[in-house]
Amino acid sequence: MLSASRFNRRLHRIAELFLTLFLRLGETWKKLNEKSVYVIDSYPISVCDNYRIGRSKFITEKTFEAIFASKKRYFYGLRIHILVTEQGEPVEFFLEPGAFSDTSALSLYNFDVPENSFITGDKAYNDYTIEDVMREAGIELMPLRKKNSLRPVPAYMTYFQASIRKIVETTGSLIERLLPKSIHAVTAKGFEIKVALFVLASSVNFLW
Repeated sequence: MLSASRFNRRLHRIAELFLTLFLRLGETWKKLNEKSVYVIDSYPISVCDNYRIGRSKFITEKTFEAIFASKKRYFYGLRIHILVTEQGEPVEFFLEPGAFSDTSALSLYNFDVPENSFITGDKAYNDYTIEDVMREAGIELMPLRKKNSLRPVPAYMTYFQASIRKIVETTGSLIERLLPKSIHAVTAKGFEIKVALFVLASSVNFLW
């Protein structure tokens, strides 16, 4: 039987293969997504409990400390930034420190989706410049609007956006259920690889 250290070394060597598999599955989900409707969101992944922050050895920067808004508490770790189909299948994701905002993350998405696709998300994703650039590329980015938005949308559109946004929240819950209570890792890269594997696992689960 492989030791934990040898298993981890092998895992590092084949990490790119897992990413390739995720992208291949993503291409399949995009082809099956006939309406070309997508949703973006982010989920916090804690490296350790708050009281252990001072003892964290491989992630020490303040940028990893952020607020877990829905639970009204701080967390220390990463955020999974993800793009899913209307059915909830993940087609794109990346990891950033916890304090990295959704607004900043918006410019890091590849948005490799078919022309005439529609993408929505919560109010944190309002960036008119990026919206205009994407519209020129044939992709409609329209997140939920803030009350003082300069680009308000009709009530029926707000209802539609809010209803499909629940899909990405469900995908987040599926990933959270797959994650163990703690992820054993001795390096930041090792932690990221293992988080990415659980995102891949969530995509594989949609095959059944």
